[in-house]
Amino acid sequence: MRHILLMVCMAMLMTSVTTAVAAKIPTSLPELLEFYSAESNQPFDAERGKEFWLKKTPADDGKMRDCTVCHGEKLTDSGKHVKTGKVIDPMAPSVNKERYTDRKKVEKWFKRNCKWTIGRECTAQEKGDVLKYLSLH
Repeated sequence: MRHILLMVCMAMLMTSVTTAVAAKIPTSLPELLEFYSAESNQPFDAERGKEFWLKKTPADDGKMRDCTVCHGEKLTDSGKHVKTGKVIDPMAPSVNKERYTDRKKVEKWFKRNCKWTIGRECTAQEKGDVLKYLSLH
């Protein structure tokens, strides 16, 4: 009986810890910006984010890349992956309410896209600046 009581208490503790941790994971654009601000050294700036978004970087194949290659010029429209042709939902939160609601997805795509576009991972400052820019659309 004591063993069962101990197992029930452990299960309750794990549930409360999991719930508390999940509650702290950013699930909105303002929460993501707050999350990245802990690692940045200055306030986020939409103009700097726009410059980063549009900055052309040479790739290994000699072609120039920027974020618009796949995401398109107009952030309220869908984009298209340059290699696979897969449709990419709009980046603008005004038309895509799901876009910045999962930190793990945001981190996954920043990591993958930054490496492909600029050849390295983005800094927290760059992520925050880009998100600030995207939030205007």
